[in-house]
Amino acid sequence: MGQTVLVDQAFVQPQEHRPKTVVSDADDIPLIDLSPLSSDSDVTSAPETLLAQVEAACRDWGFFQVINHGVSPELLRKAEATQREFFALPDEEKRKVRQDEQNALGYYEAEHTKNVRDWKEVFDIIAHEQDEIDVVGLVLKNKWPQVPLGFRETFEEYAKSMEKLAFRLLELIALSLNLPPKKLNIFFEKANSLLRLNYYRPCPNPDLVLGVGRHRDPGALTVLYQDSTGGLDVKRQSDGEWIRVKPISNAFIINVGDTFQVWSNDKYTSAEHRVSVNSEKDRISIPFFLQPGSCINVRPLEELTDEKNPAKYNEYSYGEFIRARKYGNLKKLEVQNIQIDHFKRAQ
Repeated sequence: MGQTVLVDQAFVQPQEHRPKTVVSDADDIPLIDLSPLSSDSDVTSAPETLLAQVEAACRDWGFFQVINHGVSPELLRKAEATQREFFALPDEEKRKVRQDEQNALGYYEAEHTKNVRDWKEVFDIIAHEQDEIDVVGLVLKNKWPQVPLGFRETFEEYAKSMEKLAFRLLELIALSLNLPPKKLNIFFEKANSLLRLNYYRPCPNPDLVLGVGRHRDPGALTVLYQDSTGGLDVKRQSDGEWIRVKPISNAFIINVGDTFQVWSNDKYTSAEHRVSVNSEKDRISIPFFLQPGSCINVRPLEELTDEKNPAKYNEYSYGEFIRARKYGNLKKLEVQNIQIDHFKRAQ
């Protein structure tokens, strides 16, 4: 007798991409202690051991966790409580700030990854002082809900804290590539950085669906907070196995995005990851996506290419790239959404 399917077919993953009943837990996902860096110190004072850890994590995993990062636990608790309060609102209240094709910010409950609907609800916020950005002619403006009270203030504070941490990590990673620490900062003068609130409710068929299907992040870096439920899986580069990222209290998960993979000319890899769900407990996470400005053209850095290691990617517009990716997330397409592999040069 076949399994009873209790979810809409739009959520059902192809057989080859459905999560296994058991996903490996790994203790070898790098955990990096940032305490050698005080909150105000220059990253050039980072000890060689710390830079070596960052280099190995970016090269071998594209994923790592950080502790002693300087973000207050009180801010994390406040953000989590406010997020839960919003997603507990009635659907009609949440839909007052719903995304659409003209403005893909605010609340959304029908996002697709690889043309399969994700089992999640989201709320997207542009982390920008002007509250709006222009993505190659598409103006995105934040939609702030009236309830819960303090929602805007909480996440504006949170976004500023994430941006500060993200730039310190950006500079550490630049140093690990033997670049000046602020070499990459110029690409973020008009950044498209995004804060996203994810909510994954319990699912009656967790073996058929994914909270987020397999994907790679398009930006430079992602700084993610997750609650204690767990569910984030990363594909291990050495053998292609899906590995569960264990929640660590007050830690952030960092992953290298597509932009860094191109800048580093494949020295660092944008790791494929996904989110599994369960039938008993909800889950929240808050990723901050550090993304270049729309006007930036992305290509391998000259300092990291030479005759023996020629550029592996053609130059592309980040604004056009992210606009195409965002549009493809809003609804099911008949073709695969754009990926950096489309810019790969024949070797």
